[in-house]
Amino acid sequence: MHTSQSNNKTMVTIDIPKDFSSRTGFRTYEDGPHSGQQFFDELLKDKFKIALDQKVKLKIILDGGEGYMSSFLNEAFRRLRNEHTPDIVWNNILIISRETPKYIKKIKDTIYEPA
Repeated sequence: MHTSQSNNKTMVTIDIPKDFSSRTGFRTYEDGPHSGQQFFDELLKDKFKIALDQKVKLKIILDGGEGYMSSFLNEAFRRLRNEHTPDIVWNNILIISRETPKYIKKIKDTIYEPA
């Protein structure tokens, strides 16, 4: 787990290319390796809970990979939203995507789309 200091609290961080895969896949396990479902199950779900428990934001770094399919982002963040509420999810994550800023809007739209 990567951590960084923010206001004397340790921020929980997921660097997707380093901690999961630089070449992410599609939506579900059935779609192949490194899917959004696998990312949610293996990293996102638990790291988000740790961040909530520590009362810090979960920093998610997208930069450095080979890009993201909409289905990957949709599946991972839809599942997170379904376990919490849109506001809890959005207000407790920090998405870093300097290379492709449109991914931030895609994730926010996914979190707030009707269940």
